[in-house]
Amino acid sequence: MKKRTKHLTLFLTLLLTFVTLLGCTAAPKETAGAKQPQAEGKGSAEQANGFQTTFGSKNFGNITITAEVFDRSNAPEGSTVVDNKWVDYINEYMGKVGIKVQFVAVPRSEEVSKVQLMMASGTGPDLMLCYTAALVEGFFNDGGTYDLAPYIDGPDQAKNLKEYIGEECLNVARNEKNELWAVAARRSTTARQNLFIRKDWLDALGLDIPTTVDEMYNVLYQFKYNNPEGRNDVIASAFATCNAGYPNGVMSYAFMKSVLDEKTFNINSGSTTNLIYTDDGFAEYMRFMNKLYNAGLMDTEYYVNNDFGQTVKEYFVNGQLGCFEADVNYNVDNLRGSLLQNLKAINPNAEFISISPLKNIHDGKVYNNGYPVNGAFVFVPKTCKNVEAAITYLDWLATKEGGFTLFHGFEGEHFTYDNEGTPCIIDPSYNATDKDWIRHDLFLVGNQGYYKTVEEFAKATSKELPGYEKYVISNYENATLGIVRNDTTFTAPTYTEKNTEISLIQDDYFVRLITGSPESFDKTLSEFKAKLKELGYDKIIQERTEHYNKN
Repeated sequence: MKKRTKHLTLFLTLLLTFVTLLGCTAAPKETAGAKQPQAEGKGSAEQANGFQTTFGSKNFGNITITAEVFDRSNAPEGSTVVDNKWVDYINEYMGKVGIKVQFVAVPRSEEVSKVQLMMASGTGPDLMLCYTAALVEGFFNDGGTYDLAPYIDGPDQAKNLKEYIGEECLNVARNEKNELWAVAARRSTTARQNLFIRKDWLDALGLDIPTTVDEMYNVLYQFKYNNPEGRNDVIASAFATCNAGYPNGVMSYAFMKSVLDEKTFNINSGSTTNLIYTDDGFAEYMRFMNKLYNAGLMDTEYYVNNDFGQTVKEYFVNGQLGCFEADVNYNVDNLRGSLLQNLKAINPNAEFISISPLKNIHDGKVYNNGYPVNGAFVFVPKTCKNVEAAITYLDWLATKEGGFTLFHGFEGEHFTYDNEGTPCIIDPSYNATDKDWIRHDLFLVGNQGYYKTVEEFAKATSKELPGYEKYVISNYENATLGIVRNDTTFTAPTYTEKNTEISLIQDDYFVRLITGSPESFDKTLSEFKAKLKELGYDKIIQERTEHYNKN
């Protein structure tokens, strides 16, 4: 009897297992917390799951997805970031495939803390975004977000998205198992910074554009002490170490040794202060800054100024500034021309241009710093009920009707095409209040706008500033000259943990190194490195080395 019962029990167990497996062959139904099939290789996911994520290939009936949008408190009267004409436009198009998009506002200044809170509480929208790669990948490794490879990698899936983003950018968020823990938004250009200089002063002094560190020092000295306008209030230089508190601006690339090798750079970069501890050229860079300070070739009171960035603008417009480094296109005030316009209103002959980065002191080559190929990371938490629909929305954003229109607006209302097919703004003031205030934040899959090539981006961007096109084009050219080292997105966990302490020590010792006497420099530098070592810099480098060896 026991034997028959045992056999019957076994039979029922097998039957139940068979029925269960049979049920699993039905069309996949996504539920919160459900583990999705992993892609064994590119293209395998589409055949295994049958997802249709190319916009227009499937109608979802009538479902709602939610998407994060940054709130910068800049909405015009009558609009909010979640309720405006562009949200209506999105839903007009997404309604054609049975999807409604509801937006969840997150203050831009609270991006990281809000993302962490929403993930911990399970209250995040279906599409979330964050710029911190380690944080987003950590969510995935902890099982809190979906592997997006099954929804994107197949040949008939997310065609528009893959075409726009490109394989290099897409793979930024892919791990060694071929899992895709996020969609990395594509940058239209990696151009980051320029060196800017008073060209009219160079010409008046009979000096060539500096190409080496020694030539730069001589130029700055002449600007200050042999000024062609006879000014005694000249601020010869303003470099990033003083302005922003970090050493890896384009000027530092003339001194840093890690830029010579891509792998070494990738390990030592990304977390800006890593260069301090590891790079053999850091001492020489800071020694050069110390030399400038003690020679009076920079603002000798920069460190007591609470808003040095604003002060630099004032120096620029007042005609006091000789040379500085800043974000690309800074000389035209981020495409509005006010800095040069105001300077030329005072001195019509003044000319502030960008120049090539200086030659590196170690090998004589030109190195440039660039942004990563990606911007923000868009990811899908396990609370999402329909990943397929969420990715379909991202795919639409990569189309002409989607991202292009959200960014550029409507032909005839916001822009016209020139003879080369470049969109040209009709009325900048109208665009600013109608769409520009939100266009970047709605375009989740791209940074800096909807452009297919760098050339297209630079040309279109120059058209935003009639009369100053040559400056914009030249700025982008100089920002991409030489060997470009793109900043990395990985942040070592120890650096994240110790970031506040590191920043405080860094700010303190930068001032000491720059403003101290030349005789005290080596002692101060040794103290600085010892402090950093105590905070775990060896561990930071170890974590970054392990990451890059693995990826």
